[in-house]
Amino acid sequence: MTTRPTRSALIVVDMQNGFCHPNGSLPRLGMALADVDRAVRQSALAVEQARQAGLPVIFTRHVYRPGRADEGQNLTTLSATLAEIDGLAAGSWDGGVVDELGWTPADLTVDKVRFDAFLWTSLDPLLQGLGVTHLQICGVVTNICVESTVRAAFMRDYPVTLLGDACAAKTSRLHELGLEVMGEVGLATVVSLADGYQVSAPTELSTEVAA
Repeated sequence: MTTRPTRSALIVVDMQNGFCHPNGSLPRLGMALADVDRAVRQSALAVEQARQAGLPVIFTRHVYRPGRADEGQNLTTLSATLAEIDGLAAGSWDGGVVDELGWTPADLTVDKVRFDAFLWTSLDPLLQGLGVTHLQICGVVTNICVESTVRAAFMRDYPVTLLGDACAAKTSRLHELGLEVMGEVGLATVVSLADGYQVSAPTELSTEVAA
């Protein structure tokens, strides 16, 4: 057995006004998230802990350009009413990160137009440039964009720690099912900040080396 140095980063998935604020586009359309206040509160704690530990914090935003040509047929069909009110528009309050997380324009931010934060974005090159080999992930929606991003990270050989109580879904059942799937399949190690988990920088991962 030997060890290899690791660097961890915190990825905060889509903690935007459009999803998380009562006046956001999704709640206005009747698609509010269950326990979203808890997810925002715990995500803010995760960001604070990551910054104190000196870890990179990367925010993702699901946003569309003017005219929404980048939304795509399937997403337009899935949420036609969102397009009608121009929800999650790039540069809008709706598309912005919630105030509680303390986001500023100086923060590392990756904009996306699909559930998976790796798809067609600079996220993977950014992580490689930062020397990141381990991810701690929180955000919304648990069983959609969070799960899609966790799966994509797993397939790129990033070990993932998922902050379960810093995520939220449309219902508590969907949230719990998402956590169960990701944990049982082995896509991520599911933890809880409320149970004492601390966002920190692991110094090494054990790896087996052939003789």
